Amino acid sequence: MPTWFCSREWFFHVGKFDEGGKGVPEDLLFFYKHIQNGGEVFRVNHCLLLYRYHPQAATHSVLEETIWNHRVRFLEDRVLSSWTSFTIWNAGKQGKKLYRSLSPANRKKVTAFCDVDEKKITKGFYTYEESEERPKPRIPVCHFRDATPPFIICVKLDLTGGAFETNLNMLNLKEGVDYYHFN
Repeated sequence: MPTWFCSREWFFHVGKFDEGGKGVPEDLLFFYKHIQNGGEVFRVNHCLLLYRYHPQAATHSVLEETIWNHRVRFLEDRVLSSWTSFTIWNAGKQGKKLYRSLSPANRKKVTAFCDVDEKKITKGFYTYEESEERPKPRIPVCHFRDATPPFIICVKLDLTGGAFETNLNMLNLKEGVDYYHFN
């Protein structure tokens, strides 16, 4: 489970947690304020603590959809606002959910989905059936090697026995420039 730490001085600089009540993901909102205030993140690839969940934890009062919506808005504000086009890496459930969650302006920036699933690639496109637009948007689906960066990656790490990570590494892309993980 990813977690993070900051100094007490930085905590007060950012402005404490938004304790808006039950159902508010205050730690996520604080993290986003940290980034917006120029804070940085450094990865530590080993366990620093054990975190215990219990049935009364405030975490359980935050709806998954609430967190998803905050994450999408942050992605749009911090990343997609500076991109003219991008590819969503994952033509499956998570990639399509991200596409449907984007603002209309950012949906228009999606040039393609990419994947490794031959069925999705052979079909060749994804149609956004719920769209009010006519004709309904049809977004191409291609193999990841044929896709054009930048990418928003909707594939969980450590889920494919290293296959996804190998595919990503073969493209020699730079995280934060050529791609962002949204998983």
